[in-house]
Amino acid sequence: MTSAPAAPIETDALVIGAGPVGLFQAFQLGLLGLSVQVVDVLPQAGGQCIALYPDKPIYDIPGVPVCTGRELTERLLQQVAPLRPGLHFGVAVQSLQLLPDGRFAVGTTAGPLFHARSVFVAAGVGAFVPRRLPVEGLQAHEPHQVVHHPDDLTPFTGQRIIVVGGDAAALQRAATLAEQPGTPDVTLLHRRDQFTADAVLLARITALRADGRLRICIGQITAAHATAGRLDNVTVLDAQGGESMRALDVLVVCQGLSPRLGPIADWGLALERKLLPVQPATFETSVPGVHAVGDITTYPGKLKLIVCGFHEATLAAHAAHTRLYPQLRGPLLYTTSSAVLQRRLGLTD
Repeated sequence: MTSAPAAPIETDALVIGAGPVGLFQAFQLGLLGLSVQVVDVLPQAGGQCIALYPDKPIYDIPGVPVCTGRELTERLLQQVAPLRPGLHFGVAVQSLQLLPDGRFAVGTTAGPLFHARSVFVAAGVGAFVPRRLPVEGLQAHEPHQVVHHPDDLTPFTGQRIIVVGGDAAALQRAATLAEQPGTPDVTLLHRRDQFTADAVLLARITALRADGRLRICIGQITAAHATAGRLDNVTVLDAQGGESMRALDVLVVCQGLSPRLGPIADWGLALERKLLPVQPATFETSVPGVHAVGDITTYPGKLKLIVCGFHEATLAAHAAHTRLYPQLRGPLLYTTSSAVLQRRLGLTD
């Protein structure tokens, strides 16, 4: 007996992308009293800031002299929390269809169906997807033995692990795994004997290597070998052209993330060089009710800065509210003095 499909999630606004601009978009929409759902293909909020430079300092956020991408994401999540948007991570949006009643049916690969009265594309330079190793046979072992950028490393305790990559994301995971009690064999594999991370993390790697808790292997995986359907060995080619076999239980791949426009190109929206042209007053795309903000947009004078994305999100939210609730249009409200806005933020009863 097959179960009935889940009912669509009804919402005033669906935000596609949970990077800094997407999170601020959700805040501005919620502040105006609109119901909001947020979807992102990554397993956590933060978008490019978390995917590419979580610990790199950012110096151009108004009123914040310096913060990391991780800290900025945490502050934006804290800011939007009182407005209670629905957050859906690890979900890729696939389809967008205009319904007869003017709403949009938005389908996802591994999540719910949304019926949204307005849509906001805050996808940055596209959906970030992990770079896979070009080795035949590895993909068949995803996601149990071959994993990309995992956040939870506890399931791998006690197993033989190879971490592939040379940046801070790879080094951080290799160090955390090597420090876990009961993990007998952790190897950090990179094609060059050069690693990119801050001094503290590099010193941590050096200490673990000196203690014999972490092995460093310079080379590239060229082949994967399985027994009875289970990955158990890989062939590694070193810089001198020699080959060796490495036994493993889990392969953690941290080869970076790459942006892809993906299904957005098939939604019937006008495109210019893989960007969405918008009206600067409303940030609507060529389809009324579908807005775009952040790095994925183009218009005269466009600058790809986070602060510009915050401005775009604010104007887009107000334009959508006016379109959805024209009868409620009134004077502009300010968080410093509006009892309505302060109540929405949980500051007053």
